[in-house]
Amino acid sequence: MNWTIAGPTMSCGHDDEHQTLPHPVTAKARSYRGGETPVHSHLRAQLIYAGSGVVRVETETGCWVVPPVRGVWIPANTAHRVIMLGSVEIRTLYIRPDAAPGLPDICCLLEVSPLLRALILALLEEPLAYDRDGRGGQIAALALAELRFLKIPALHLPMPSERRLQRLCQELIANPESRQTLETLAEQQATSSRTLARQFQRETGMSFRQWRQQARLVDALGHLANNMPVALVAEKLGYRSASAFTAMFRRTLGSEPRRYFSGEQMTAAGTAA
Repeated sequence: MNWTIAGPTMSCGHDDEHQTLPHPVTAKARSYRGGETPVHSHLRAQLIYAGSGVVRVETETGCWVVPPVRGVWIPANTAHRVIMLGSVEIRTLYIRPDAAPGLPDICCLLEVSPLLRALILALLEEPLAYDRDGRGGQIAALALAELRFLKIPALHLPMPSERRLQRLCQELIANPESRQTLETLAEQQATSSRTLARQFQRETGMSFRQWRQQARLVDALGHLANNMPVALVAEKLGYRSASAFTAMFRRTLGSEPRRYFSGEQMTAAGTAA
C-alpha cells in the first residue's frame, strides 16, 4: 500500500457551482460503493463527513481515517485523495476561504457534533443557490459557527518528508503485523537506533513506538468498519491477543472497538436517513 501522493494533481471546481457560487457555504451529498478519487484539489476548503461507512483521506503530509460522526478538514487548494473503504455516504461542506478565517490552515480530523450533522442535512434540503438572507443563509452561518467549536481527535498518521524514512514508513503500513524492532530497522537502514529514533521524532512529531501504534490503529479502523472480527483484526496487526488489541484501542479512542463502531455508525446512519 502506497500512501504517498504522486503524479499530476487534478484541480477541481472551476466549473462546479459548489465552488463558484458567492455563498459562503455549500453542501453536497454523494454515495459510493468503494473506489477512490484521483489526486485533486478544490478552490474552497471542505469538510468531508461520512454519514455512514468509512473513508481514508491522504495528502503528502499524512493520512486520516474518517469514521462516522467525524470529518476531515481540508484547506483550499490542498492536493488530496479520498479512498472509500466499502459503501460510503459522504456529506461535504465546501467553505469559501474568506468565510472561515479562524479555522485550521492544515488538514485535521474533527469531531462532528449532532448539531453540525443536523445543519449539514438541513442545508442539503435547501436549493444549492439558497437565499442568503433566508433559512439557508441562517443554516450556513450557524454551521460556520459550529465548526469553530469542534474537537480534534487523535487519528492522524503523519508521514515523513525524508525519502528514506518515507519508504520505511510505507513498508510498515503495508505490513502492520511486522514485529521488527527499532534496532533491526536501523540496521537495515545502515544507521543507529538512536539516529533513527531522532528522525522519527523530528519528521513525524511521534516516537517510533507511537507512530507504529497509530499506523496499526488507522489500519484497524478500516477493517473494523467492514465488520472484520476483533480477534482477526488483532491477529492481522500482530497483537498477541484480542484483549491486548482491545486495551490499546480503548486507551487511545476511549471505548472498545465494537462499541465505538456499532454505536456511532447507528447514530450517524439514523441521522442521515
